[in-house]
Amino acid sequence: MEFMTGVKQKDDVSVKALLETEEGSEIKVQGAVHIIRDMGEVAFVVLRKSEGLVQCVYEDGKVAFPLKDLKEESAVEVKGTVRKEERAPGGVEVCILEIRVLSEPTEPMPLAVNKWKMNTSLEAMLNMRPIALRNVRERAKFKIQEAVVRAFRDFLHSQGFTEIHTPKIGAKGAEGGANIFKLDYFHHPAVLAQSPQFYKQMLVGVFDRVFEVGPVFRAEKHNTKRHLNEYTSLDFEMGYIEDYTDIMSMETGFLQYLMELLKKEYQKELDILNVKLPKTDQIPSVPFAKAKELVAEKYNRKIRNPFDLEPEEEVLIGRYFKEEYDADFVFVTEYPSKKRPFYAMDDPKDPRYTLSFDLLFHGLEITTGGQRIHDYRMLSEKIAARGMTEEGMEQYLSAFKHGMPPHGGLGIGLERLTMKLIGEDNVRETTLFPRDLSRLEP
Repeated sequence: MEFMTGVKQKDDVSVKALLETEEGSEIKVQGAVHIIRDMGEVAFVVLRKSEGLVQCVYEDGKVAFPLKDLKEESAVEVKGTVRKEERAPGGVEVCILEIRVLSEPTEPMPLAVNKWKMNTSLEAMLNMRPIALRNVRERAKFKIQEAVVRAFRDFLHSQGFTEIHTPKIGAKGAEGGANIFKLDYFHHPAVLAQSPQFYKQMLVGVFDRVFEVGPVFRAEKHNTKRHLNEYTSLDFEMGYIEDYTDIMSMETGFLQYLMELLKKEYQKELDILNVKLPKTDQIPSVPFAKAKELVAEKYNRKIRNPFDLEPEEEVLIGRYFKEEYDADFVFVTEYPSKKRPFYAMDDPKDPRYTLSFDLLFHGLEITTGGQRIHDYRMLSEKIAARGMTEEGMEQYLSAFKHGMPPHGGLGIGLERLTMKLIGEDNVRETTLFPRDLSRLEP
């Protein structure tokens, strides 16, 4: 009988351990053959591991395995000795003594993943996503995305938040409107969640501060560079707030924490993607109506929609605050009530506007948030005033009947935030497996 006693200690070295290994030491390293550079009597066999590349040196007569039998993208195990070499990745290479093939490809590679840039279309990369992601630059994008989620979780835990996991199949959409995916749920009508909004509000009455990282679904017939039909939302909701600026301050703290984490632990990926991190020491905020006026005046643009920001206006607001204040982010506050959900708290001084905000990053909305209505009567009156029905929201509303603290929260689009961080202009570039109007595979 065998018993498991914990994680097995493997003798395969990581890239980090290799860089710290004494020269002349014999080691074993496993990875995929990224590229083979045959120079005649000597060849460089570069292995790809999750943390980076390892340069191995193959010398004729020193290795029993014939070089001609080694294929790129084979999974291999190499035994060899460590040697310092400034020109190798990390300044270290492995002189090969033995090679063992663990598996090998049966077809030629459809994409040149071992090139710095694959020089192919985004459509081709998405069609062959599991292969394209092996490219070092493509992979680095999602390490940056990992950092965003990691920072979100770690920072909010440090601020007393509890992580929650809410259903993605429900009876009613939280946002209302027509952009809902409907489905049959055992002969009952159901929808895919547009957001965890109802659940996170209800759970503020339980945990005070909650957050979630999870998918949301929007049946929007958009085919733009900024829209997806399924994306990952970073949500939090916090109780006992003074006003909605508490939420903006919390997001600012998260962004500051994220930038420090990226500098400390993801510098390699930042260098690969040539990323210059944005400023987060202070983020300006401007009321919605004022933002429209500023860009209309400076860029001679007529205000066409008084109730919402057009994409071009978002770009110009970002440009204005970069030029005037050298700001990469800007909070646009006090959105018109007409364009906000029923649970948004109206401004008591002017109910045409709400105590809400969007955060723009280089001219793109990445966050929507604000203070919520916490009084049951006020919430019920607003639902009625909008001609809505309370059907399907009984459980949500019951939480407010039994008392809820003043609260608010936000949702951040993970893919959009990552896209702007690394300087891409299409959200599909920072989505592992995008879902849009025309794509359900891979």
